[in-house]
Amino acid sequence: MEPVLFDTTVWIDYLKGVVRPQTDLLNQYITHDEPVFVCPTVVQEILQGIRSDEQFQQVRQSLLGFPCLLIPGLDAALAAAELYRDLRKKGITIRKANDCLIAAYALHFDMAVCHNDSDFSMLALHIGLKEKLYL
Repeated sequence: MEPVLFDTTVWIDYLKGVVRPQTDLLNQYITHDEPVFVCPTVVQEILQGIRSDEQFQQVRQSLLGFPCLLIPGLDAALAAAELYRDLRKKGITIRKANDCLIAAYALHFDMAVCHNDSDFSMLALHIGLKEKLYL
């Protein structure tokens, strides 16, 4: 299977035990030792929402076991800002700026994003972000 960047929306559903095509795909990647990548923004978004210290440590340890895509911070910020601005020029506003940051990682590494978030569908439609189809 091709390398995929799973968005925070998929990870959160997965950790909550929500069954949907995206979480099934993530589970398939994990259980078949397929490459599952994270990026700093996804790690942050996942961990900041965990209330229990014990679960925080468990999830943190698990996430650190996956390869992390890295781009120098300023380069990532500039790429995300350009994506956001490009869409604004087309009359489209991305609701969460972090989605542009995650998309910048996916674009930089030429990876598809698996998500449950309409912002990524807009990014795919207008700037060529690859989506991992899970239907």
